[in-house]
Amino acid sequence: MIRNSNIDNFLYDFEHSCQKVQKKTFAKGETITSYIEKRNQFCILLSGNADLVRYDLNGNKTIVEHFSKNNIFGEVFYIVTTNNELLVEAKENCEVLFFIYDDINKKCQKNCKFHQTLTQYLPELILSKVIDLNMRIELLTKRSIRDKLLSYFSILSTRKLSTSFELPYSLTDLADYLSIDRSAMMRELKLLKEDGFVTKTGNRITLNYK
Repeated sequence: MIRNSNIDNFLYDFEHSCQKVQKKTFAKGETITSYIEKRNQFCILLSGNADLVRYDLNGNKTIVEHFSKNNIFGEVFYIVTTNNELLVEAKENCEVLFFIYDDINKKCQKNCKFHQTLTQYLPELILSKVIDLNMRIELLTKRSIRDKLLSYFSILSTRKLSTSFELPYSLTDLADYLSIDRSAMMRELKLLKEDGFVTKTGNRITLNYK
């Protein structure tokens, strides 16, 4: 595994020595990008948190993915058939690097450090992406709301190495992310607390069964 400090150094070289990269900042609530067919944009979140969301014809929102520091996203990871159907929205102030994936094999005129080390670090970033996608697939295959909640809580607990952790979502967004009805989810959360499975204080969840 790549150490965080090495990833940070790699991204610094990407930002400061590659002529093909753009860095942009976004305020909370702004749209960072929309997915456009055949563009193959490749983005890295330097700071903040963001969501990949989809709105259907009735305006219903689905959170497809959640992104945090050093996460990657863009059309290169999806088959995009409808322009602007998928949006990346800033959940707080964000810094993002933008790159066109088709330029990866095109070295800059000054042969930047980013292209020299790309083959070493890109697989690690993509592997992290695959792990996150597999986690989402696993959550969506759970049949009951209780199973989805407990599975998601278990994943967060493992990642934080603690039985107590902060939810990265509001409850409304959590329901969107798990593709469940918010009212039904709130009832199940209440039952989980009453049954002693979890303790909930604000946005902090503590697992009582590990």
